[in-house]
Amino acid sequence: MTTAAAGSPRTYQVRTYGCQMNVHDSERISGLLEQAGYVRAADADGNPDVVVFNTCAVRENADNRLYGNLGHLRPVKDKHPGMQIAVGGCLAQKDRGDIVRKAPWVDVVFGTHNIGSLPALLERARHNAAAEVEILESLDVFPSTLPTRRESTYAGWVSISVGCNNTCTFCIVPSLRGKEKDRRPGDVLAEVRALVDSGVLEVTLLGQNVNSYGVEFGDRLAFGKLLRACGEIDGLERVRFTSPHPKDFTDDVIAAMAETPNVCHSLHMPLQSGSDDVLKAMRRSYRSEKYLGIIERVRAAMPDAAITTDIIVGFPGETEADFQRTLDVVREARFSSAFTFQYSKRPGTPAATMPDQLPKQVVQERYERLIATVEEITWAENRKLVGQQVEVLVAVGEGRKDERTGRMSGRARDGRLVHFATGANGQHGATGANGQHGATGSLSDQIRPGDIVHTTVTYAAPHHLNADGEPQVDRRTGGGDAAEAGRAPRTPGVLLG
Repeated sequence: MTTAAAGSPRTYQVRTYGCQMNVHDSERISGLLEQAGYVRAADADGNPDVVVFNTCAVRENADNRLYGNLGHLRPVKDKHPGMQIAVGGCLAQKDRGDIVRKAPWVDVVFGTHNIGSLPALLERARHNAAAEVEILESLDVFPSTLPTRRESTYAGWVSISVGCNNTCTFCIVPSLRGKEKDRRPGDVLAEVRALVDSGVLEVTLLGQNVNSYGVEFGDRLAFGKLLRACGEIDGLERVRFTSPHPKDFTDDVIAAMAETPNVCHSLHMPLQSGSDDVLKAMRRSYRSEKYLGIIERVRAAMPDAAITTDIIVGFPGETEADFQRTLDVVREARFSSAFTFQYSKRPGTPAATMPDQLPKQVVQERYERLIATVEEITWAENRKLVGQQVEVLVAVGEGRKDERTGRMSGRARDGRLVHFATGANGQHGATGANGQHGATGSLSDQIRPGDIVHTTVTYAAPHHLNADGEPQVDRRTGGGDAAEAGRAPRTPGVLLG
């Protein structure tokens, strides 16, 4: 073998596509490989010993993107005998053996239900010099029982459930992820505490339908209780969750958000369409009036809440009147951000065979109008924050222009992206009893990812805020210490009760 020197550990690289679930699954994949003795390849290393594609099947171009990337990797593999390529995730669950048929240089194909098999499949493929395809139809072990290599020192994903019991006509996820399975609250909280003990300040609770949590063990109030329990964990400063379904959104969850200090006043709640006729065709079991009623109650309890959403344009049969109703709901809801999508036909979903599929040009034109309306509203909502102080959790990779502009970036408590100037001087030096710093110095040299900054918004754009004054307060954190030391938290896995 030429890819790893004799006696040296094999290197790996994971390439992730899709949603937060996939991002978290990739952390599991990395943890498994490192437990098996692999070492993460440097970003600049174009020849790792193992490349794992963790795929998504939601969008129409997912297939083309995967096979295009596999094609680019073929000559690299040809030049490096012993290199292995593995494909996992939702597209692997869907396409199964077709992947090896279309790309015979792939060594391993594994599905969404058997991530834990990857190291063994790689070894088997090496030993047998043949591709290994293993796709399970149901969950093998709950993903949170697997070791994890966390990507962030200060923020972490925590799965509270996997799978989905809904039957939305446009969505292929339930057939690929399976029925909902819930973790016991004690196991979730144990993982959260382990993350906080390692320096994490913020956790995001993950589920395909996060607020239906508890359905498997018969407690419809379980999600609100879980939020309140997170509020009892010392050192946990921010709690987020994604994504809830409007049909399961109950007032006890709103109360838990409002009354639990570390639960952020940010809510991502997919709308998909503002037309009741389209929602019915989508098999979304709520209507626009119910959706707007939830938003009204959230804002009554938390006037500062930032609400984001998902919207699909061009669903089969959508009329101009249907689309106008979506624009009406967008204007009434006053979203702080929206993820907008053109309807994508996915084989195997009911919507793929519905009549009245819309022409591409009609969908594109509506999509552009939706974008313009959303940006008009998000810009107006962001301008309301100019002059207000915000608390920012400093992040890595959020500000693509930071090096050029001399700013740093992070997320406010409401989830908005903030680019902030560090100032020539700042209140930084020896740490006092209150955790703040007293001596002056250059903050840009001392603020780390994971630290907390308070600063004042000076400018608003549709998708971000700028704060160009000097930060008023800068607090170092355990997450920042871990970032400075290069210690990403590794959790061993928390068992399903």
